[in-house]
Amino acid sequence: MPNLERVVFVHGSGSFGAAAWPKQHGLSLDFDCLYLRRHGFAPDADPLPTDHGRDQEIVAEALGDGGHVVAHSQGAVCAMMLAVERPDLVRSLTLVEPACLSLTADLPATRAHIELMAPLFAERHALSDEEFLRAFVRRMFSADARPATSGEERRDAARLRLQSPPWEAPLSIVPGVQTLVLTGGWEPLYEEVAEYLAGTGAVHRVVPGGHRPHDTPQGDALIRAFLRAGTVRAAA
Repeated sequence: MPNLERVVFVHGSGSFGAAAWPKQHGLSLDFDCLYLRRHGFAPDADPLPTDHGRDQEIVAEALGDGGHVVAHSQGAVCAMMLAVERPDLVRSLTLVEPACLSLTADLPATRAHIELMAPLFAERHALSDEEFLRAFVRRMFSADARPATSGEERRDAARLRLQSPPWEAPLSIVPGVQTLVLTGGWEPLYEEVAEYLAGTGAVHRVVPGGHRPHDTPQGDALIRAFLRAGTVRAAA
C-alpha cells in the first residue's frame, strides 16, 4: 500500500479535533489525516490563553516530514505563520474563513471590526466568562448568546475570553505555497481577508455556508479537489 500524503486539520475557536471537521472525515480514505487540538483546548483541563508559538509547534509536529494544512478561522493564523517559517513542511494551505486580520487591519471592513471589538477585548479581564460571551456574540453576530449551562459550554466561554485578538497576530504573506481560501460570502470581514490573499497569489472560492462553508457539499468538494491537485504537484 503506498504511503498516503499527510493532511493536518487545524480548528478555529469552537469545536476541536475531529469534531471540527465532520464533512472531511472521509478524506482519511485517501490521505493520512490528523485532526489537531490547539494549545489550551484540552477537554479535561482549564482553558489557556492563545499561544501562537505553541500552536505552530503542534502543527509542525503533526506534519512530520511535510504535508498539507487545512485551517479554519483563528486556526489559520498559526497555519500561515508556520508556512512562512517552514515552507519546507507546508506543501499546500487551505484557509477556511481565515481570521488573519492583521494582514488587512488598514482596510475598511477589518478596521470597522477592530473598532467594534477592541474595546471589548481591552476590558475582558474585568468581565466574567459569561459577560464576555454575551457581549462578543452581540457585537459579532447582532444576536443574543445562549447561556452556558453545561461544563463544556462554560469551558468554551472561558476559552473564548482568553483568545488573542486576531488582529494582533504577527502575520505576513506566504510566498510560494499553493493556497486555497474558502469563504462563505456572508461577512465582508472575511471576504476582505480572502481578497487580500488572492492578491498575493491564493485561489479564492466563495461557497454559501456562513462561517463554516467546509460543512457544505460544495465546500467539501473544493477542499478535496485542491488536496488531490496538491498531491499531484508534490509527486511531479
